[in-house]
Amino acid sequence: MSSPASELTAARTPANPRSRVVLASLIGTTIEFYDFYVYATAAVLVFPYLFFPPGNETTALLASFALFGAAMVARPLGAVVFGHLGDKHGRKATLVGALLTMGIATFLIGVLPTYAAVGWFAPLMLVILRLAQGFALGGEWSGAALVATENAPAGKRAWYGTFPQLGAPIGFIIANGLFLLIAALLPSDDPTRPSTAFLEWGWRIPFLFSAVMVIVGLWVRLRLVESTTFANKAESGALVRVPLTAVFRNNWRELLLGTFFMLATYVLFYLMTTFSLSYGRAATDAPVAGLGYDYTTFVLMMIAGVVFFGIFTMVSGPLADRYGRRRTLLLVTGAIIVFGLLWVPLLGAGFPGVMLWLVLGFTLMGMTFGPMGALLPELFPTNVRYTGSGVSYNVASILGAAVAPFIAIWLWSLADGSPVLVGVYLSVMAVITFVALLIGKETKDIDIDR
Repeated sequence: MSSPASELTAARTPANPRSRVVLASLIGTTIEFYDFYVYATAAVLVFPYLFFPPGNETTALLASFALFGAAMVARPLGAVVFGHLGDKHGRKATLVGALLTMGIATFLIGVLPTYAAVGWFAPLMLVILRLAQGFALGGEWSGAALVATENAPAGKRAWYGTFPQLGAPIGFIIANGLFLLIAALLPSDDPTRPSTAFLEWGWRIPFLFSAVMVIVGLWVRLRLVESTTFANKAESGALVRVPLTAVFRNNWRELLLGTFFMLATYVLFYLMTTFSLSYGRAATDAPVAGLGYDYTTFVLMMIAGVVFFGIFTMVSGPLADRYGRRRTLLLVTGAIIVFGLLWVPLLGAGFPGVMLWLVLGFTLMGMTFGPMGALLPELFPTNVRYTGSGVSYNVASILGAAVAPFIAIWLWSLADGSPVLVGVYLSVMAVITFVALLIGKETKDIDIDR
């Protein structure tokens, strides 16, 4: 007869080897963020020219960002659907479905006709596929985070939880590196506008390339087996019939806190990756002035900053395992509040200041994003963990990411080209997250099998 201690040890034995866990959690989020960065870059460079009526460029850019934000509205629905499947039938099949949905939608964007060819059907089809991307993303992140944390050794959940988070900087570098390569091969005489060849067919290549990445991701994920944590719950009959109902009834407080834990992370993330590209490329003498960098130069600067994003994502995991998720994130969120108030002096200091702004912003992004891979799953019990962490993560995407680029463009215009109000907006959102962290409790030492 086995002892309780031996049973607990067996329950915590990872069902998948470490290399498989790392690769499976990393590959999906890399593809996920690659697809989103490809869209975000095209939303700035291509879609205002090709998918909307010619005329006011600022209006077209805002419309393009509105479609960008539309995907965030579909994400909570995806979190509910994929969360239900993941909490009822397991993580593996659900993650495969989310990856396929994302990959097919991204590939189809690459073959869409433009406004000049089919009129308003072009933006209509674009928004439908964008909603499909958001729906898939709603189920992707939480499943990848659960694969990492439910297979993590004791005391290393935050470290393992950083691997799905690392997909964000890797996806950024691949997506923007590919756009840079295509732009270099199809150069433009006008630094403020892509070349004719780029607008005609070059922009489609990154979307079509996603099919290759999805095939690799499917091969990795089909080799996974269910985590011991979930398998034990299924065998004991502890799964619930409707996870969404159960999580709202029993864990509504955790849903609210998890949403606001993520708020500052999402706002910072999309300001540094989406708004910054518009602000960096806008001419210094434009009606709404920017920094005046050409596309290639500024994206290379961003990639240099994203390297710090990746490094500090990995650094944040061991720190959160040692000192706790709450303490680590309180310090980082306080730093984000200060960072938002420093936008004007940094961005007004020429190239060194802009480069420092990018490095600081992406460093803070890594430090706040990394621990979320463990923190949000730890808030919820196993039988509603996929649903609970996914809903919190994706509702935060509406409050933060869906509106962040749109609000930022509006505040930038309101301040006649100054980034001061955009920085203040970031600080205010970070204050809300700081308060939520003060209210919340530490999750480092919880038993994730319970």
